[in-house]
Parts: sequence; C-alpha cells; structure tokens
Amino acid sequence: MTETDNVQVLQQAIIAIAQKEAQSLLDEARSKADAIRKKGEARAEAESTAILHAAEQQVPHLIEQAAAKAQVEAQMLKLQRREEVIARTFTATRQRLSTLPQRAGYAAIVRRLLDEAIAVLDSDTCIVHTDAQTQALLTDALLAEIERERHVTLRLGEPLADDSSAGIVLTTPDGRRRYDNTFAARLARAADDLRAEVYHILAGET
Repeated sequence: MTETDNVQVLQQAIIAIAQKEAQSLLDEARSKADAIRKKGEARAEAESTAILHAAEQQVPHLIEQAAAKAQVEAQMLKLQRREEVIARTFTATRQRLSTLPQRAGYAAIVRRLLDEAIAVLDSDTCIVHTDAQTQALLTDALLAEIERERHVTLRLGEPLADDSSAGIVLTTPDGRRRYDNTFAARLARAADDLRAEVYHILAGET
C-alpha cells in the first residue's frame, strides 16, 4: 500500500469518526430538544389544568354573585314600582282634598281641626289662618264658644296663600310658632304610616 493509499484510508477513518460524532451530537441534541418540548408540554398542560380548575372553582361564585345581583335589581325594580304606585295614589288623594269642604258634616271636621291645632300650639292667643270655604264656617259664635271651652283667645288672620289647601293653620301672635293642620299637612304627616297599608290594599293583600 502506497503512502497515498494510507493517507486516503486515514482520511476516510477520520471522516467516519467525525460523522459518527456529529450524528451522536445531533441525536443528543434532538433528545434534549424532545425532552425540553415534552417538559414544556407537561408544564403547559399543568398550567392549563390549574387555570381550568381555578375557573371551575370561580364558576359557582360568579353564578352566586350574578343571582344576588339579579335579586337586588329585581327588588329595586319592585320597590321603584311600589313607590310609583304609592306616589300616584297620594297625588290623587291630594287632588281630592280640595273637595272636602263640600262634603256633609264638614263643620264638625273644622271644629276638630281647630281643637287639635289649639292643643298642639299651646298658646293663650292663636291666630287662625284658613281657606275661604273653611273660614265661612268660623262664625263669631263658634269662635266665642271655642274660646270659652279652650280658655284661649282666637283671632282670624290672613287667609292661606294656597286656597286649595283646606283646613286650619294656627300661629302665635309673634309668628314664631306655627301648626299646620290642613288636610294636605295631615296627609303628609301620616304618609309614612300609610305607605305600607296603601301598598297592601293596592296589591290586593289583606
């Protein structure tokens, strides 16, 4: 074998060894890459499972929150409609108050309104303010009778600015104290107590 042949054999051997080492390195790299990919997939899958589990845990809470919110909104809507119905009822009632002076027995009602106002104001002298129709019933004889019974002095004052507000308003002579016993004021004072009762009646409840 010539020297040239020996060199070629050596070159081929070196090339074969290099190719084998290169293949080994490539296989190792691929193995590591596969391991890394699988590890990444496992990690991604674990993270996905954790996220899904967390979401599943939140679902009942979210449903509960949504149900609670819906219940609150339904209750608010119910209360809003209730308030609207009651408001309309009280508005209609206030509009009918101006017709009370035309009813039979109104004189007796005026006497009671005046008696109540005198008791509340608790003054030796009371100035009486009222609407035109009510004032027509407050004769000198009636006022004198009340003065004797209640031990007060009564004087007629300026008529009420709102003539549609039937009833009695008493003030002290110095104007510092005032008691409104008109029907509109009485309705306003009783509104809170009447609200629930009015709603039950409108709703057909006993």
